[in-house]
Amino acid sequence: MTQWNDKSWQKEFLDMKPHSPSDAKLLMGGVKGLKDAWRLGVLHVEYERLKKAQEQQQQ
Repeated sequence: MTQWNDKSWQKEFLDMKPHSPSDAKLLMGGVKGLKDAWRLGVLHVEYERLKKAQEQQQQ
């Protein structure tokens, strides 16, 4: 389980694929409000899917 203050996934996710400027700013700068928190949650789910796909490819 990911700790709430662990930002290592955000740095890794930035390198996995291209992001919109607003998503990149959110991943680097952090949450400023409820909307940002919701979007960061969506990005984290996308990160987990990509990470799982990469791990399956390596096997």
